[in-house]
Amino acid sequence: MLTEENKICVYLIGEKDSTLVKDQLPGLESIFNRKIKVDKLEMDLNFAYHPRREQYHSSAILEKLKTMKSKECERLLAIVGVDLYVPELNFVFGEADFQTKVAVVSITRLGQEFYGLPENKLLFLERVKKEVVHELGHTYGLPHCPDPGCVMHFSNSLRDTDLKSYFFCVNCKKKLKLKDR
Repeated sequence: MLTEENKICVYLIGEKDSTLVKDQLPGLESIFNRKIKVDKLEMDLNFAYHPRREQYHSSAILEKLKTMKSKECERLLAIVGVDLYVPELNFVFGEADFQTKVAVVSITRLGQEFYGLPENKLLFLERVKKEVVHELGHTYGLPHCPDPGCVMHFSNSLRDTDLKSYFFCVNCKKKLKLKDR
């Protein structure tokens, strides 16, 4: 039975459509065996903006989120509608901090429209779910996985995200100590 204790808090920053996450809740709750609380959060992300790159530094956003994590949240994940980067890479779909159990996921590059293609809502929602599970997996201490079908496999491109599932492989489940679902 899921309880209010140890819940995962998901904040939508700059995202008007809360159904984005709410549609995914039953699946997320069963994967992590935790209640998921979704709220909208007003936060100006300009502090993380890099004008030359026209992107937002995900690590800076994580630092800010760490200060906002309340005791009611075992983990905090923010979903943002801006393009993220870390200095070593052209872009990232998300980033997480295992120590503080805080993560951020960008939905910007997960939609077909970003690439000049027609919108595909189902594919978009599937990608969002995979990236959310992936980043939350990092908050549980899971590293990237060599299995291309595992949700913890590193996505170097959207193709990598599309090829993997939103489930943990057997090895990652063992590390997580989650029972087989």
